[in-house]
Amino acid sequence: MSLPTRQIGGHKAAINNPKVSEEAKEHSRQAIEELEDDPETQETRAGYEEDKDEVRQNAGYKATLKNPNVSQEAKEHAKEILEERDAF
Repeated sequence: MSLPTRQIGGHKAAINNPKVSEEAKEHSRQAIEELEDDPETQETRAGYEEDKDEVRQNAGYKATLKNPNVSQEAKEHAKEILEERDAF
């Protein structure tokens, strides 16, 4: 069976697809709700967090600060995180 996070992604795609019936969209909403409560989903997400390299994350936040296409709010958020991590 596929990862619950992948299943959630598929259901989200169905919800946003205009060719999918309302009945199927409702089924996907219910499935997402059930999957979100599943302990396996939480474990999978925790594993994703453990695998993230803080150096690469910081590089992404620094890139956000210099990107002219990013909102001021996002830049402020990135700056706050970098300050918390003493990554400047």
